[in-house]
Amino acid sequence: MSDAHNEEQSAIKTPKQLAVAILAGFLVPIICIVLLVQFVTNAQKTGAGSEGQTPEAIAARLKPVADEGFTFKDVNAPRVLLSGEEVYKSTCVACHGSGAAGAPKFGDVSAWGPRLADGEDKVIGYAIHGLRAMPAKGGNPDLDDVEVARAVVFMVNASGGKFKDPVVPAPATSAPAAATGASAPANATAPVASAAAPATSAAGVASATAAASTASAK
Repeated sequence: MSDAHNEEQSAIKTPKQLAVAILAGFLVPIICIVLLVQFVTNAQKTGAGSEGQTPEAIAARLKPVADEGFTFKDVNAPRVLLSGEEVYKSTCVACHGSGAAGAPKFGDVSAWGPRLADGEDKVIGYAIHGLRAMPAKGGNPDLDDVEVARAVVFMVNASGGKFKDPVVPAPATSAPAAATGASAPANATAPVASAAAPATSAAGVASATAAASTASAK
C-alpha cells in the first residue's frame, strides 16, 4: 500500500524523466520570455509622451517664455497712435469699467453728466495731468496726449457726450525743411554782391590812372 502511495505522488520514475523535467524547467521560461519580447517589439503602439517629439511640440518647447503675453515693437519704426477704444481697453477699463475709486463708469450717462459740464478741454486735461484718485494718463506714462484725448472722447461719447476727436499735430520734420528753403534766397544774393566788388575796384583804378596822367602833363 505504501508503494502505491509513492507512485501516485511522484510522476518521475526514471533518471531520463528527471533530466527531461529539469531541461523543461529551463527552456519553458526562456521560450515565454522570447515570445513576450517579440510581441512587444513587433506591435505598433504609441507610448505615453511620444507626441512630445513632434515638430510642433519641439517648437513650443524652444519658444522663448518672454514671447507669451507680450507684443514686441520696432523702436525705430514710426509710432502708430492707438485708438480711443484700444487705450480704454488697455489702461482705462480697470477703473472706468467698474466704477472703482469713484471713476465714472463707462456708459453711465448720469455719472458722466457733471464732468461734461466742465467742457472738453478741461476733461481731457484732467485725464492727461490727473485728478484726485486718477493718476496722470491713467497711470501709463507711455501714452501720448493725443491717445489719452482719444480715450476720453471714446468714453464720453459712449456716455451721452458729443466731444470731437482730437486733432493729431503735424510731424515736427517740416520745420527744418522750411528753414532750408528760407536760407536759399540769402545764399543766392551772395554772388551778386561779390560780382559787384570787382567792378567797383576797376573804376577806382581807372580814376587813379587818369589823375596820374593829368599830373604828369602839368
